[in-house]
Amino acid sequence: MGLSDHDTLEGVRELRAAGLGAADAATADLPGPRLIGAVEINSVTEDAAVWEGELHILGFGMDETDVAFEATLERQRSGRTVRIAEMLIRLRHMGMPVDAAFAEVVAHADPTSIGRPHVARAMMLAGHATSVDDAFARVLARGQPGYVPRQGLGPRAAIDAIRAAGGLAVLAHFREALERADIIERLVRWGLGGLEVYYGGPGRPFTQPQVEAMAEFAHDRRLVATGGSDYHGDEMPYLEATGDLRVPDAVEEAFLAALDAARAGR
Repeated sequence: MGLSDHDTLEGVRELRAAGLGAADAATADLPGPRLIGAVEINSVTEDAAVWEGELHILGFGMDETDVAFEATLERQRSGRTVRIAEMLIRLRHMGMPVDAAFAEVVAHADPTSIGRPHVARAMMLAGHATSVDDAFARVLARGQPGYVPRQGLGPRAAIDAIRAAGGLAVLAHFREALERADIIERLVRWGLGGLEVYYGGPGRPFTQPQVEAMAEFAHDRRLVATGGSDYHGDEMPYLEATGDLRVPDAVEEAFLAALDAARAGR
């Protein structure tokens, strides 16, 4: 199992500190499944055809003690803090203040992973939106009045940082891959090693035909296939939100081999 948060490995460290999740064969007697440290980096691209100008790069198996990688994530988190503050200002100017609600929402959240979903939940709490999806569609998504462009790593820099820390770089939930092979091929030249093929995000999972086409697409480019839920804690319990996600057992062997190769090539 790979536990992935945006721009932080704190969740993985918390589980390890609790004595859960074997990291390798040497710790195989620990309770729970083998735990793979992972992270999601929303990288910024200048390609106008890419949704919200972002490519989401997953990193798996990085050295969780790597100081340079942690500094990179800290810069990403700092940029997100500035961005969220600007969104709150915009909402005030729009007559939709959520400052008190936002403080309540984030009071129990991981301070290292605050993002737009928290703003959306604050909008719901303040009565300005009926759901997270509603908040994004009308206010927070690209092209809407509350949207603030992201500042941070580009996709090449994100891939470089992941690989330098001994990790495997994977492109997350990019359903446009089949039509934008040019983007994938560019990322592969920069060191991309995998593609999220089995995707079960709430309300927007890949269909079975999409999965089959993505699996073939990844195989043809020698990219490791991975699977993920993209679960952000919104609106429904985890098991209900991800009940349709299926990652075949056959994925495991190639994935673990790719992790070993990434560490060896560090």
